[in-house]
Amino acid sequence: MNEDLSNTPETILTAPAPVADLSALLINLLKGVLYRDNDERQWAALLNLQVQVRDYVAVLNLDLLLDEAEGYAFLQSRPEPDDEDKSPRLPRLVARRPLSFPVSLLLALLRKKLAEFDAGGADTRLVLGRDDIVELVRVFLPSGSNETRLIDQIETTINKVIELGFLRKLKPATGSASGLANYEVRRILRAFVDAQWLAEFDARLANYHSHLADTSPKESGNE
Repeated sequence: MNEDLSNTPETILTAPAPVADLSALLINLLKGVLYRDNDERQWAALLNLQVQVRDYVAVLNLDLLLDEAEGYAFLQSRPEPDDEDKSPRLPRLVARRPLSFPVSLLLALLRKKLAEFDAGGADTRLVLGRDDIVELVRVFLPSGSNETRLIDQIETTINKVIELGFLRKLKPATGSASGLANYEVRRILRAFVDAQWLAEFDARLANYHSHLADTSPKESGNE
């Protein structure tokens, strides 16, 4: 007699693991930075599947940069071959984005501030108020700048840095009367502005001062 064994424990098959996690990971990484604190489920999947992710993106001439300690991961193009290297040059999937002078200046100042903060070893999150950022930038702007226009320009630059993912706007604290926003400096900034770049910071600031002197309006005297 044939017995129906379809419902016995011995014949129940385990369904294969879904591949949706890998697809979702790749799509999200191609769109931008993945942060642990934004999506812990995706972050856990990335840690489990990082070998597969690295193998896949390598075909696209990309590398996965993953910092478990700081909790972020992103894709970047592999270095271009030297002139002596005769291997074919592949097109860049991740395009380079030129930065305006104000954005470059603010990124430099935030990176130096982050280095000073880390040297103090007090906390893991660097949070700055809007006025703190204004004071960082003010010293590098022409004297006599219109205060309202200055703040508007700096807020525009702050918003651009938020779009780039290097600042995060925080919700106002409960009962805060000032209404001014606070911003967390994202630690991924360390990966984009590296130690070698930071070592040349003073020379870069000298160039910034020179740039500002060249572009600031000149006072004309009466002849």
